[in-house]
Amino acid sequence: MSGLTDTILGLLPVWGPWLLALTTFLSCLALPIPASLLMIAGGAFVASGDLSPVWAILGALTGAIVGDQLGYLLGRGAGAFLERRLPKRSLLHARTKLESSGTQAIFLSRWLFSALGPSMNLVAGVISFPRKRFTIAAIAGEVVWVVSYLGIGIVFGSNIEAAAELASNALGLLATGTIAILLGRWLWKRARDGAPKSRPVYEASTSSFPKTLPATRSSRD
Repeated sequence: MSGLTDTILGLLPVWGPWLLALTTFLSCLALPIPASLLMIAGGAFVASGDLSPVWAILGALTGAIVGDQLGYLLGRGAGAFLERRLPKRSLLHARTKLESSGTQAIFLSRWLFSALGPSMNLVAGVISFPRKRFTIAAIAGEVVWVVSYLGIGIVFGSNIEAAAELASNALGLLATGTIAILLGRWLWKRARDGAPKSRPVYEASTSSFPKTLPATRSSRD
């Protein structure tokens, strides 16, 4: 671990929830803070009885939620500035994508693809993604992130570095599986949409007949 990380971990038993809130807040603004590692350490202190589990969750979750909202608002504030300098077609494409699957993308970027979280906050603000949908998806994702990492610390906190490596490997495997599933769904949809549509059998069988039949004399005449 780096000297900065060791210093932060040393302050955790003293400042507890406040330090968790600060680190998750700064990490949501793309600052290089080891928030996930600190939450694992926080879980270890919860297991040893040095931290309250309720306050640890509330602290980490509050910092993450406030950080997400600030990132979104920064995007909203910079939206007009960026719209004048970015291609309108690119912004329209981003807006369309987020409106169609934005809730899922925002949710997954909180914990599964957490490196994308700060950028997703800004983009959602720039394109004026509905704030209510953003907030619900972001909070749900942050709950998964905070509870998962604190839980890993509670269970495997006796060796923080091993616990962090385990979390990284597990999330990497889960992310790979998620990407494979999404790619498979996309390929299946493309194949289904591109398949030629066959005409109904009854249409094919009747289309060869003339529209009108020639007049015939009745046998009764």
